[in-house]
Parts: sequence; structure tokens; C-alpha cells
Amino acid sequence: MLRTRIPLFLLTAVSALALTACSAGTVTEAPPRSAAPAEDRPAKVTVAPPAAGRPVTVTATDGTLAVVKVADADGGVLAGRTAVGGASWVSDRKAAPGTSYTVEITARSAGGRETTSRSSFSIPEADRVNKLTLAPGKNTTVGIAQPLSIVFDRPVTHKADVERQLKVTTSNGTEGSWGWLKDWSGRDRVDWRPRAYWKPGTKVTLDATLDGTDSGGGWFTRDYRSGFTVDATARVVKVDLDRKRLTVERDGRAVRTILVSGGTPGGDKRSWRGTAVLMAKEGTINMNSETVGLGDAYDKMVDHSMRLTWSGMYAHAAPWNARYFGRANMSSGCIGMSAADAASFYASVRPGDPFEITGADTKGTVAPGNGYGAWNVSWEQWRAKSALAR
Repeated sequence: MLRTRIPLFLLTAVSALALTACSAGTVTEAPPRSAAPAEDRPAKVTVAPPAAGRPVTVTATDGTLAVVKVADADGGVLAGRTAVGGASWVSDRKAAPGTSYTVEITARSAGGRETTSRSSFSIPEADRVNKLTLAPGKNTTVGIAQPLSIVFDRPVTHKADVERQLKVTTSNGTEGSWGWLKDWSGRDRVDWRPRAYWKPGTKVTLDATLDGTDSGGGWFTRDYRSGFTVDATARVVKVDLDRKRLTVERDGRAVRTILVSGGTPGGDKRSWRGTAVLMAKEGTINMNSETVGLGDAYDKMVDHSMRLTWSGMYAHAAPWNARYFGRANMSSGCIGMSAADAASFYASVRPGDPFEITGADTKGTVAPGNGYGAWNVSWEQWRAKSALAR
């Protein structure tokens, strides 16, 4: 949402000319007093401009509040609630940094006389702004293991305050939980995963009403809304590194087996085990061993590349390893297959599909922040990662 930003020196000038104040003090609106009976005197209304991240408060004395409207310069309205008895009103949402608000009030005296008033105030700009990156992309279709993932540009120390503003709605009441972790990049991240794999066809919506929320490392100055749909087919890819075979299951039935070669045993070239989630289909890319700490082992263009972890594990075409498919694990950590198998397999899967990888000689289990490894912790352990569970 775009906002009108008002320099502080202009606010001072406007305050001097307007009928109301635009500062951290109170804004009082009331017609002149008269000699009328007390019950017929107009109500006295006070608007208390808040600090950033606090709700707007309006109070009335000698009467009640009939209508309160608080809107920003773009027409966005801060909804709110009037207390029992009508003497006060508090906005549901917080005032956002760098935003100007107009307050329109209709008040009613004890004798029923209505008066209207209008005032305005502005919240100073935030000194630090936090932004985020959402996955999966909006209006996408994903596999049954895809979490809803948010990575923040700046640190989040007020995790509970942020998590309270994140609402996930599903078309079938799916049980799930947020969990906080460190992304592979080192930045703060929070993922929402269901208790078990998504049911095919589930529709998921995120409403992140973060505008005006202080993350501790910076303020949010906008809301976010996103959503995705789970594929109608439940695909699971099972990789058995001991047998050097990859099996594709659709809706619980094995439909294809491919001979593969995994990471070389006994060192840094071993593959990861556990459940990895297909992050992206990257096509033909350059793979350089120096970027993953393996020296000058390789530097080549690789076809049909499917990313499984941030640390560099892929499934891809590896025709140079043809003699090892189904016989030995001799790759540099990836899951290699023939060019023909890779082409058809690449076409049959989508981001969000789980790869369940087993094998006796691996370098460990995929960590939650190394791609989407949340499935490698138990449901109880995952729920404990929620800031609201502490």
C-alpha cells in the first residue's frame, strides 16, 4: 500500500495552521461551550495520536462515540471497536511508521445532540524497515511437501509479535504450525508446514498483516497476502542409495523406477539423507565444485537440474557417469541419471514434491534450513519451534 510521506518540517507548519494538532500530544475536538443544559452540551472528543506500532485511541466525555473512522492518505481504513457504553474507541490495527491519518468522528451528547469533528496526525518514518521474501510464489501449484516459507531481510527478535500477525487459512482445515529457524543464508526465517504431507488439491492462503509491526530489527510498513494450491496428484520420490534406484510413486502406487548413482561414499562427496523437497527446476546450469567446497572436482554445464538443498544437492542428468547407474555411488553428492531418464523425470515432477532419501553411507540428514528440511524433525519438535508455543 502506497502512503503519503510528510516531512516533519511541514507537519510543524500544518499544525500551526490547522484546527487540530499533529504531534504526539492529544487532539481535542469540541464545539464552543454554551449555557445550554449539561445534557445538551456537545460531547468532548479526544484523539490520542499513538507512537508507531500502537493502536489509535479515541475517547469522549459528556457523551458517547457514534462513528469513528481512521483512514490513511490512500483510503486504507484502520478498523476498530467501541467499548461498551460508547466512551472510547481503539483501532484493531497498529499505526504504521511514515503514515498520515485522518480521523473523522461523530459524537452524541447525553441529550442526543450529534456533532462531527475531523483531525489528523502523522507517524514519523521508521529508521529501519524490514522486508520479506515469500515462497512458494503467489498463485502457484506445488507438490504435497511444500511449506509456506518466509525469509526476512533483517533480524527478527520479536518473533511472537510477528507470528501473531501471520494467518494461514486452508480449504480443508489442515493442521499445521509455524516454526522459526535460520535460513541457509543466515537470515531469520519462519516456515508453516502441515502435520503430514498436504492433501492433494488443498488451497492455502497467507494473510500477513504486518504493517506497523516492529520485528526488533526493523519495522514492517506493508501487509502481504499470498496463496497457492497443492497439486491434485500426490507424488513421492523415493531414492534408495544402497540399491542405486529412484522410484516415483503417484497416489501411493509405484509408477516408475530409474537407475541412479548417488554421492561417493566415505567423504565430503556423500549425499544427504532424509526428506528433501524439490525447491526448483533450474534446467541447464553451470555446476562448479568450488562453490560447494569441493575444490576443482568439476566445472560443467548440467542438464535437467532439480535443486534439492541450498548446499548444492541436485537430481540431474549425468551421462558421464553412465557406467555407474544402478551399480555404484560415484557422484559429487548429487543424484545422477541418464540424459533420457532425467528429461522425462524432470517433466513429471514439480517443486514441492518430496524426495525421501535413504542410504547407509551419507553425510547426515537434511537440516530444516538447508532447503525445506522441516520434514526431518518430528511434529512435536516442529511445533516447539513456534514462538507462540514458548
